[in-house]
This record gives sequence, C-alpha cells and structure tokens, in this order.
Amino acid sequence: MSTAFVTHPDCLRHDMGYGHPEQPARLEAVREKLIASQLYDLLQHYEAPKATREQLVRVHDPNYVDAITAAAPNHGLVQLDPDTAMNPHSYAASLRAAGALVLATELVCNGEVENAFCNVRPPGHHAEHNRAMGFCLFNNIAVGVAHALDLFGLQRVAIVDFDVHHGNGTEDIFTDESRVMLCSTFQHPFYPFSGADSASDRLVNVPLPGGSTGQRFRQMVQKKWLPALERFMPEMIFISAGFDAHVEDPLGGLMLNEADYAWVTEQVMAVARRFAAGRIVSTLEGGYDLSALGRSAAAHIRVLMGIN
Repeated sequence: MSTAFVTHPDCLRHDMGYGHPEQPARLEAVREKLIASQLYDLLQHYEAPKATREQLVRVHDPNYVDAITAAAPNHGLVQLDPDTAMNPHSYAASLRAAGALVLATELVCNGEVENAFCNVRPPGHHAEHNRAMGFCLFNNIAVGVAHALDLFGLQRVAIVDFDVHHGNGTEDIFTDESRVMLCSTFQHPFYPFSGADSASDRLVNVPLPGGSTGQRFRQMVQKKWLPALERFMPEMIFISAGFDAHVEDPLGGLMLNEADYAWVTEQVMAVARRFAAGRIVSTLEGGYDLSALGRSAAAHIRVLMGIN
C-alpha cells in the first residue's frame, strides 16, 4: 500500500509569534516521530505546489482571496482575528497548504498512490467562504474536495473531521453541496461554538462533552458516522486530522489517545475500501502538544500505510 507524504518548507516559515500554539515545530514533531518509527523512508514524498487562484475561488469568495493576498505584510505581523496572524511568509505557506491537498487529490485519483497525508500548516477547517479564523487562512481540505468534484467528476465525497474543534469553515462551505457529506466529532460547548444545532443527513455532527473518553468517541463514531457513510457510499474520503482531542493536548478537553486515532483511521479505511477503491486524502489540522501530536499522527499514518 503506497502513501504519499506531501509537505513544503514554506509551511515552516509561517509564524504567528512567540508562544502561539500553532507553531512551526508542529510539522517537525510529525516528521521526527515518523523517522523514529522507521516510517518516514517508506512514504512517497512530494513537495506541495502553490494553489492557484482558480482552485481557491472554488470554495472562497474571490474578494476574500484578494483580501488575504493584500494583507500579507512585508515585515512584522498582521492580525486577522485575535487568534490568527500573518507574517511575511504566511501567504506562501497558506498557498502551499491548500496546494498540498490539490496534489494529494490528483495523486490518489490518478491511482499513483492509494492514499495521502498532507503535513502542512496553517491548518484550514475553520476558514469559511469569506472569513479567516481559528489559525486558518484558506480551507485546505475544501480546496481538495472541490478539486475532486470539479476535475475528476466525483458525485459523492465524504469528509471526516475528528479535531477537538468543530470544522465550522468546512461546514459553511459545503452546507448546500449535495455531493459532500461531513462527519465530525468535536468538544461542545467549545470554540468555535457551532455545529451542535446544524446536523442534517449530510452534516453528521457529533458534539462531545468535555472529559469524553476514547470509548465514548468510538461509540459515537459507530453509532453516527459509520451508518451515515454506508448510506452515502462515498467515492472518496478526505480526513481533517486534528489531534488536539488527545488527553495531553493543552487546548482541548477530550481524552483520546493514539490508539483511538489508529482505530478511527481503520474504520474510515474500511469504508473507503468498500466504496471508494481505498481513496483517502488526510491533512493535518490541530494538535498542540508536540509529543502527543507526533505520536498520534504517526499512529494515523501507520494505519494509512497498512502497517500493523
């Protein structure tokens, strides 16, 4: 089983300031754990291209794309919201992060690899159609999904999101898109304080109270996600892989561990094998304890690679 690993050095140059939890070291934590686990050299390595304007405006307001382009500073930081800032390298990093999903989608849909993991930042699932927030500039996974729909003509694409925070941006972009199903678990009430009241047949939102264990998470995935995915029969699955629901994460209040991330990856892969010829693209979202992030991402990627 071949797994692509898509990243770019530009993603390390985006920096929102000293002490910010969404830091460049997050990508290094994933890479270093993959090396230590002897997985890194077994992956198929690709550098992310820059997403084009055409690819971005499939999911974002053109005026918003222009505003982000114009906001990029020549020096220092520009705050877009209280949590989200740009330095002189952030715009290039955000294009690479979205472009990684484009490349990964093409690699998987063209059969060059079975699945892919995008080790990129800034993350994306809070970025709405016309708004940056929650550390996110462009909605990377939405860009990839739209590419799959438009370029490859897919009619049923599923997104699963197990970040501790609700992917409000992804929901905002695809609420009215009948070809997309979004299955998400998230802590509630918790930032961004959305998702608990917007469920539908295609928006399978599963709010979890703070303190929920991996056992509770697994029960809800089995009860809510898996039957919905079976009914939808996705032709491809995208994963917003946020690892901040880990018990050691400083930003969240759920109690998942590496075994839970491996388990949910196995469940998603089983659905993908049944309906989607195994086609999965996963991308990094949250995860802010560096050790827990590295261990969790490695567990997730190991399962994608088919290594027990």
